[in-house]
Amino acid sequence: MITARRIHAGRLFVHPRTTEPVGPAYRWIVLSNTTLAMLMVTLNVSSVMIAMPAIFRGIRLDPLGPGNFNYLLWMLMGYMVVTAVLVVNLGRLGDMFGRVRMYNLGFLVFTVASILLSLVWSTGPAGALELIAFRLLQALGGAMLMANTAALLTDAFPEHRRGLALGLNQVVGLAGTFVGLIAGGLLATADWRLVFVINVPVGVAGTIWSYLMLRELGEREAAPIDWRGNLAFAGGLTLVLVGITYGIRPYGGHVMGWENPWVLAAIVSGLLLLVAFVAIERRVAAPMFQLALFRIRPFAAGNAAGLLSSIGRGGLMFMLVIWLQGIWLPLHGYSFARTPLWAGIYMIPLNVGFLTAGPLSGFLTDKFGARPFATGGMLLAAVTFASLLAVPVDFDYATFALVIFLNGVAFGLFAAPNTTSIMNSVPARYRGVASGMRATFQNAGMPISIAIFFTLMIVGLASEVPHALLAGLSANGVPAGTADRLAHLPPVGYLFAAFLGTNPLRSLLGAKTLAALTPAQQARLTGHGFFPSLISGPFKHGLSIVLAFAVVMCLLAAWASWLRGAKYVHHEPSGAEQGGAVRA
Repeated sequence: MITARRIHAGRLFVHPRTTEPVGPAYRWIVLSNTTLAMLMVTLNVSSVMIAMPAIFRGIRLDPLGPGNFNYLLWMLMGYMVVTAVLVVNLGRLGDMFGRVRMYNLGFLVFTVASILLSLVWSTGPAGALELIAFRLLQALGGAMLMANTAALLTDAFPEHRRGLALGLNQVVGLAGTFVGLIAGGLLATADWRLVFVINVPVGVAGTIWSYLMLRELGEREAAPIDWRGNLAFAGGLTLVLVGITYGIRPYGGHVMGWENPWVLAAIVSGLLLLVAFVAIERRVAAPMFQLALFRIRPFAAGNAAGLLSSIGRGGLMFMLVIWLQGIWLPLHGYSFARTPLWAGIYMIPLNVGFLTAGPLSGFLTDKFGARPFATGGMLLAAVTFASLLAVPVDFDYATFALVIFLNGVAFGLFAAPNTTSIMNSVPARYRGVASGMRATFQNAGMPISIAIFFTLMIVGLASEVPHALLAGLSANGVPAGTADRLAHLPPVGYLFAAFLGTNPLRSLLGAKTLAALTPAQQARLTGHGFFPSLISGPFKHGLSIVLAFAVVMCLLAAWASWLRGAKYVHHEPSGAEQGGAVRA
């Protein structure tokens, strides 16, 4: 172990102590602290998503109003873009300057950003911009935590315990995504600020705890910062992900923005920068992105499987939320104001599936290797996505609950073994960058998945919604010109209205048109049965396309996972790289 140089105590970010010995109990301190961090980060992402209607009501801004769509898009996607872009850079910096140091700083930044988010007092566009800016800062802290968590656990736990440790950490993190759906719904009903306030005591306690208790155990590799590589990678990935994000926004007379010159220019420029990044990394003396790690089969196959599974799964939560909030719950008598909370409650089986399979698969990975569990998990995921194709839009809940429970089991089986396989395969001095690279592929898959899912869904809606909406509005007394205009609006508006759990027809029709209708017609059009019934058929058509795509991605992920080979651990008996390996 390379001992870090001492830093003056007066500096704000004190380097963790490295000279004091640690006992067996230390590994559980690392596990509990990093698991708390992952729970906080993932819970925050989904709680903000489910609380979005309350947040926009709180700042007095209609996210579906003219010109406001960008605010909604960046509130949803900005956090994902920042974390995807920065995690590998921050993992590499952890290898160079200390993983614990970067992790501790991440806890602090995330907590400060949560405080700032809870104190936003502006309304309208100004309030939305403040929220977006502080969410991007929060994403920076989250990226620091995610980039170094797996490396800290790999440093702290022996080879025969890493699967269990990473499994618990991964599953709690994934579970936090779905717990956040309930927490966000509950907190938003009281006050939208509580969605951010709840992070503050957890963040303060976790920050103090990590600064006091965590120690640097991993190797540090002194090297100059690869500025050219950092800038090329960050710029390229940012342009690609932002371009993909804006691709789902309507452009001109098109229902989506894939023909927008700016979108095309951003994606092409981003890809060219990423090609330049690869060329830079092949020539620079101390590269940020260790391309040589891809020569290790479990590392390359595990990351490919992680990316493919993330693309297959990333948009699932949005589709389930739209399905529940926009269609199923209103059809079963729930008011739109109550649907965010109940959507989270009805998705509990998915969370239970994660919690059931994750720790067990991690424990078994230590004994038998990752391949059977990670591959089996992806095959089961493909089966569950195919099963959802057979579930009607107005489903029997017991059937729906069973399918999403098995889907949770599937991804619980995959997550921990895949991470363990990746982290076990690399030399100790590269664990930080390996953790960051793993998180980059996983996090980049999320916005890509969401963009693809929404694109496929919008394609399906565009072929079905205009006729259904025109017929429905005309049958309820809406003038032909108004009905035709509304029927040809971009479907993305209806999709995001369903995602936000709102009925857009009241604002789309306007007070003047509604006043000309009979009270019965007004009640029917603005009630919680007409709009869900109207889009349920087109939604099912689009959902079928989305789920078929998810099945293909999961099958490809299963294939990539199988290619990782038998159990492989990069063996370093003295704590320094020896170049050996253990196979079983």
